[in-house]
Amino acid sequence: MRLVFGILAALTGLYSVLILIRIIFSWIGNFVSGKPVEIINKITDPYLDRWKRVLNLRVGFFDFSAVAAIVSISFIQRIFTMLSSSQRFSAGSLAAVILTSLWSIIFFITGFCLVIIILRAIAYLTNRNIYSPFWSAIESVSQPIMYNISRIIFGRRIVNLLQRMIISVILLALIMFGGRFAVNLLAGFLYRLQI
Repeated sequence: MRLVFGILAALTGLYSVLILIRIIFSWIGNFVSGKPVEIINKITDPYLDRWKRVLNLRVGFFDFSAVAAIVSISFIQRIFTMLSSSQRFSAGSLAAVILTSLWSIIFFITGFCLVIIILRAIAYLTNRNIYSPFWSAIESVSQPIMYNISRIIFGRRIVNLLQRMIISVILLALIMFGGRFAVNLLAGFLYRLQI
């Protein structure tokens, strides 16, 4: 039975790689074409399209439904891997897998927000034309993030843009690295539970 779960873990891992390749192809658009691309599209598009219809996680130019699709397939792969290994399947190990899967979503979104704000800071510090399509997209995503963070930290006090960027970068970095440490600690504890 472990062999079957091992094969299923490998297949879900391969499928997640195909999804990542499909996402990269969508970024570079017309530069990549041919039969292999068509095959990958036919294999992955039904799964990705289902997530787009169900969640509709589009923010400006960015669609985060693919992130949810990858995380869910990763969750399934972790379950199969756990069942194929010599580890005993327990409620604690399942809780650890759920926790780490949820954290991977939070980590990705936090990292994405951090990159967006760093790009916005670069545009601000180098006096870039923020009205070009690329910088407009960065601006439209970064403003609500920085606004919400500054409301949490400063309340109703008005702070300038540079202060909001610095505080946002620091807070997001703390969430990413502090959260990773806390989740790894808690997941290790959950794995050891024999419930």
